[in-house]
Amino acid sequence: MRSIWKGSIGFGLVNIPVKLFSGIQSSSLDLDMLDERDHANIKFKRVNEQTHKEVPYDKIVKGYLLNDQYVVLDEHDFDEVKPEKTKVIEIENFVDIQEINPIYYETSYYTQPESQGRKAYALLLKALVKSKKAGVARFVLRNTENLCVIHPMEDTIVITKIRFQEEIRSPKEVQIKDTVTINPKELQVGLALIKQYTSAFDISSFKNDYSKELLKIIKAKAKGKRATVKKIKPKKASSDNLYDQLMESLTKRA
Repeated sequence: MRSIWKGSIGFGLVNIPVKLFSGIQSSSLDLDMLDERDHANIKFKRVNEQTHKEVPYDKIVKGYLLNDQYVVLDEHDFDEVKPEKTKVIEIENFVDIQEINPIYYETSYYTQPESQGRKAYALLLKALVKSKKAGVARFVLRNTENLCVIHPMEDTIVITKIRFQEEIRSPKEVQIKDTVTINPKELQVGLALIKQYTSAFDISSFKNDYSKELLKIIKAKAKGKRATVKKIKPKKASSDNLYDQLMESLTKRA
């Protein structure tokens, strides 16, 4: 696996040289858009919406719509705000990782220490595990400043990008207006249902069934056959009453 970034983790006055590797890969199938008539690949063109003519790449500029008018930006404008290219992931503070709402999480990267930083790397890893803390840091990747958490996973330090506060929309935008009353009996059964479904988290038990079944169809069609795939059918309750639905759920799970 090829590294995507080289630099160091700043831990106080200690610099730990590391490489970053992508920690994720897509499980979705890579499908191309084709012309139905001859299966030729579809290519997209950059077209002027007024003249409908293709625009050469060197004639394309970037602009921001402000008060119904575009303000065009040039390379100098972008250079003015471009973060200073630093190769240090500087830990600013440590937090309990449970305090970070999952809505902030983005992309994860594995780190690998360079030979001269192996001992400091092992120390930070062990300290994170022992303290049950995660470091919060900033770093520059592809000319963009990123916020991240530094946390342990097995014998590896993981860098997980997180979103800035201003990137999270307020849930008030979809606020539920109607006041709903839940009686104690319904709540009690709801809590019992949660308890009944509670188990240790095992990510390996969750598979991308959609991609797997779709690939089965693709392979069968390549052989001129039709694959038989399992249909996921939603379960329906026999009653419209919330309490009855909860009780029925408890009974079926038992």
